[in-house]
Amino acid sequence: MRKLGLIAGGGALPREVAEHCVNAGRPLYVLRLKGFADPEMDEFDGLEVGLAELGKSIKALKAENCQAICFAGVVDRPDFAALKPDLRGLAALPGAIAAARKGDDALLRFIVHEFEREGFAVEGAHEVVDDLTLPQGVLGQVAPREADQADIARALEVARAIGQLDVGQGAVVVHGLVLAVEAQEGTDAMLVRCAQLPSALRGAPEAPAGVLAKAPKPIQERRVDLPTIGVATVRGAARAGLAGIVGEAGALLVLIFGPGQWRALLFTTYFVLGWSALAFIPDFYAHARTLLWFIFMGGVVYTAGMIPFARQKKYDHCVWHILVLTAAALHWLGIYTQIY
Repeated sequence: MRKLGLIAGGGALPREVAEHCVNAGRPLYVLRLKGFADPEMDEFDGLEVGLAELGKSIKALKAENCQAICFAGVVDRPDFAALKPDLRGLAALPGAIAAARKGDDALLRFIVHEFEREGFAVEGAHEVVDDLTLPQGVLGQVAPREADQADIARALEVARAIGQLDVGQGAVVVHGLVLAVEAQEGTDAMLVRCAQLPSALRGAPEAPAGVLAKAPKPIQERRVDLPTIGVATVRGAARAGLAGIVGEAGALLVLIFGPGQWRALLFTTYFVLGWSALAFIPDFYAHARTLLWFIFMGGVVYTAGMIPFARQKKYDHCVWHILVLTAAALHWLGIYTQIY
């Protein structure tokens, strides 16, 4: 199994790819793009690199014996004047600027080519994690109504048309009327615009209508930039009063069921577990006051761990692990005082 170099931007996708590799036993090395990658990616073996540090990136990947690379996550179109390239990046910069003038897809293809020239195989996130893409048929319990079919066809037609022009990947249609098309602002911002339109033009949560369609651009480098939906997309579509979301089977990444999507539940469970011993306070107070103090101190440390757990800034994940181990040690120490 060849070692994968994961070039990580923002969002949930890089973590899904990284955790899949760890669980599958695939060797992994992560290049975290400065200013884009989430702090929680620090827990994986890797290095932080600037967007234009091409030489540093290639050198690190080769030093780690990575045979393949995968681009995953959100990276905004750069301000080329503000980039700080290394020598290899400086040599590639004129070509990148020329490609960017032709559109985002041309820029992505140029970047992919630079890595392929260095001998790396490029794998799409959907190739690394083979169950990430939208399957055929209905996903979930809500099936399209007969009245939705015309909106579905129209929205896909519009999404493909703007993709042909390298404008965007998404469109919203309600009752045959095009309410919005996606451009540089992204899908989530487009859905916010839709939610602010007059109610006469769109559906409502109690009477949803219309669809969001996402489709890959015809000339798109699919290994790098497949259309994606996540929890925020579903919530945004619901707030806009849409009846559903549609995409091409095998050509839409669905980041709803994977790691990181149940964070609120994990956060609550973590807190409850930390203080679950409170149910036994009367017994502890009567028979094991020393144990009660250790459990109380452990609960305080567990609670303190919620801050880095929720904040997720640099090194927060490491701090959280330290606090969890400390709290667990306090609880075990309390038990130890009662046994011996």
